[in-house]
Amino acid sequence: MADKIRVGIVGATVTPGGSGWGANAHVPALQALSGYELKAVCTAHEETAKASAEAFGAELAFHDMHEMVAHPDIDLIAVVVRVPLHQQLVMAAIEANKPVCCEWPLGAHLAEATEMANRAKAAGLPTLVGLQAQSDPAVMYARDLVANGEIGDIVTVNLRVMVGAITERGDGRIWQGVRANGANPMTIPGGHSIDALCYILGEFAEVGARVTTRIEVWKHAVTGEDFPVDAPDTVTAAGVLKSGAEVSYQVASVPYNASGTSMEIYGRKGTLVLTSKSVNIGPSQLHLAIGSEKMAEIAPPDSYLLIPADMAAGPGRNVGQAYARFADAMKSGQSGTADAPDFNGAVVRHALIDAMERSHREGKVIKLA
Repeated sequence: MADKIRVGIVGATVTPGGSGWGANAHVPALQALSGYELKAVCTAHEETAKASAEAFGAELAFHDMHEMVAHPDIDLIAVVVRVPLHQQLVMAAIEANKPVCCEWPLGAHLAEATEMANRAKAAGLPTLVGLQAQSDPAVMYARDLVANGEIGDIVTVNLRVMVGAITERGDGRIWQGVRANGANPMTIPGGHSIDALCYILGEFAEVGARVTTRIEVWKHAVTGEDFPVDAPDTVTAAGVLKSGAEVSYQVASVPYNASGTSMEIYGRKGTLVLTSKSVNIGPSQLHLAIGSEKMAEIAPPDSYLLIPADMAAGPGRNVGQAYARFADAMKSGQSGTADAPDFNGAVVRHALIDAMERSHREGKVIKLA
């Protein structure tokens, strides 16, 4: 491997109609990190590939994914496209024996995620999944505070995720209303937030949930047509962590005044509260009280910041944090550490979401492995 980790990204485009996340999060993250080089861009069309590569300062442009993954000067493939396309592109990278970073959700459902994880493991390839909330400095600090016993044994946790409903969408977003496509409030804002909870406090032993769709029609922003929606936008769940702590959890897509994410962690010695407009984008804020003290805001120590301090605000910061943590896995050839969530970790998170859906369908509490 070269001195820098050379990345080929599929799904970053400067043209109107692109997803936006690749260009607005992954590109600035890679540009800010001295250990990485944005080497190549791949889009569906030759013209947009060349234009995007030029705009982002990438040396190579491709409009064929198989050509990019086969190029010898690319060390890591980043897949940042619509969820239904993840499996096809990730498998192409694995078949070319290239480590892969794939955005979250890893697959449209648990079976897809499991297949990708198994193939990557069999090939012995480092992987990174885009669960960036784990790399937010406040989330990292909260994990250490809990692990160090700052607030004592955890008694109960309340996680609430209120996101704004976008009921008018163009072609670039309307596909998210289809449940089978796997990108909805339950899996994305809900998935990132419940992942942050599990990263801080540990995994669930059991969960019971209601999973529903409350806003059942969107309007196409261009044609004005009504678009039927079956993707889940509301989840109410209760569960028990393996530690014995009780958890109440709610995610909802609401028409107005969405309040973002709030995670209240109540321990036998104190209370820790994490809040954020969007926990995967950040920044998140922490408030701590020991005993009956008043809650006071606390800042993560500088050691938790792994990106340049002057990096512009925005979604690139937590993505940059995640890439920075993944660098060691790339150098060692092994992933799956607490510092960088890999495809196996993504399967665990998919399994939790799947358990919530099963609980709703079957009307019972689901025990997790």
